[in-house]
Amino acid sequence: MENDNLNQLWKNQVGKNEALGPNDIIAKAKAQRSRQYISIAVMAITAMMVLIYAFYFAFPDWNSFNLGLTLMITSLAFRIVLELLSLYRKEQKVISLTHNAYYDYLKKYYKVRLLINGGLTPMCFLLYIYGFYLLLPYLEQYLSAGFYTYILISGVITFVVIGIIIVKSILKEHRFLRQLRD
Repeated sequence: MENDNLNQLWKNQVGKNEALGPNDIIAKAKAQRSRQYISIAVMAITAMMVLIYAFYFAFPDWNSFNLGLTLMITSLAFRIVLELLSLYRKEQKVISLTHNAYYDYLKKYYKVRLLINGGLTPMCFLLYIYGFYLLLPYLEQYLSAGFYTYILISGVITFVVIGIIIVKSILKEHRFLRQLRD
């Protein structure tokens, strides 16, 4: 939000919370928005890779391999749509609100973000892991033992890292919401 008029409007108003001034709110909103763009890009690339894999290697008959791929793709697609809707909704609101109204909007926005990151994201993540789990017997059957072990270990490490990122994101947004309330 590089809008100088918006910045000037915010600076001229008396905020409810002097600890978080207009520049602080703008900086935090920009940082959060850039994290959303990165999340969307990573999820989209992952979804595309799984989708391409599904088109090349999915068996013609329905089985747990296809179910696993479907769960992985669906959970990623659902999460991408949630992020895009959240981002778009915030972009629409930002231009038309005064500092105090935007401050109130941010509180509501981050409550919704906590619901998304605290409830829906872990559910999508668990569906993705379950989809991966459903692929394992087929991967073990068709891949060499060494490559299967590599996929298994790298998958577990990746899931642990993603889990840590999700928890950190939830905690960061929770702290920001707490700052807005104080």
